[in-house]
Amino acid sequence: MYLRLVRFNLSAESRATAQAMASDLVPAIKQQPGCMSAAFFGGEDGEDGLAVLWDSREHADAAAAVISPRLQGHLAGNVSRPAEMRLFPVLAH
Repeated sequence: MYLRLVRFNLSAESRATAQAMASDLVPAIKQQPGCMSAAFFGGEDGEDGLAVLWDSREHADAAAAVISPRLQGHLAGNVSRPAEMRLFPVLAH
């Protein structure tokens, strides 16, 4: 099992887009093979992101190839720093 963590900082002007991003991305991620759960999180400080639990590294990587371009489209011109994307093995669930 793996956890994909994606973190980014939306610019102050783009805070209103967080809900639209969540509404678009979370259902698309959940449709990918091997997705066990997906959550979009956000803070008042502008730090937002996605946490996705995958059944395997292969499914996580395959989904990243599909979802990443869609995510980058949402982030273009709306972030104050580039997104950080990491994949972690899950030690306990």
